[in-house]
Amino acid sequence: MLKKSCFVVVFLLSACVTVNIYFPAAAVERAADQIVKETWGSGPTEPVKKGQPQSRIFKPDAATVMFRFVNEAQAQEADINVSNPAIRALKDSIKNRSELLKPYMDRGNVGITRDGLLAVRATDGLSLKERAEVQQLADAENRDREALYLEIAKANNIAKESVPKIKAIFAKSWVEQARPGWWIQDAQGNWRRK
Repeated sequence: MLKKSCFVVVFLLSACVTVNIYFPAAAVERAADQIVKETWGSGPTEPVKKGQPQSRIFKPDAATVMFRFVNEAQAQEADINVSNPAIRALKDSIKNRSELLKPYMDRGNVGITRDGLLAVRATDGLSLKERAEVQQLADAENRDREALYLEIAKANNIAKESVPKIKAIFAKSWVEQARPGWWIQDAQGNWRRK
C-alpha cells in the first residue's frame, strides 16, 4: 500500500510540474512587465533579480525528494524568449507609436480595455483629421499587440490555445503600468480613471 500511495504522490506532483512547463505563467508575467515598460515606459527594465538561494538540505524520504524536484523544476523555468526578429519588430512598432498615442490617452480620448487593447472612447474636441488618426493608431496598436502575443507563443512553443492566457497576463500589465489619469475599463465594461 505504501508503494502505491508513493506512486500516486509522485504522479500528482509530476502532473503539477507538467502544467508549469507547458504554460509558464510566471515567466510570461515577467516578460509582459518588461515589454510594457520597454515600449510604453521610460526605457528598458532592469534585469529580473533571482530569488534568494534556497536550502539544499536533503532528506531521503520520497516525498521530500519529489518536493525538491518540483522546486528545482520551477526554479529552472525558462525565461520567455522575447528577442526573435518578429517580436523585436513588433516591440519597436509599439514603442514608436506610443508617443503618438500618449497625448490622446492623457486627454481621455483613448482608454485601455479590460482585455488590454485600446479603444477610442471619446472624440470630443478632436478635428476630423485627429479622429481618423486616433482610430488608425488604436487599430494599428491592437493589431501589433495581438500579433505580439501570438509571436511570443510561437517563439516559446506555447500552444496556440494558450494565447488568450498570454493576452490576459499582458492586459494586467498594461493596466498596472498605465499612467495615473488614463482611462481603464473594468471587468464589467465600465470606464474609470486610474
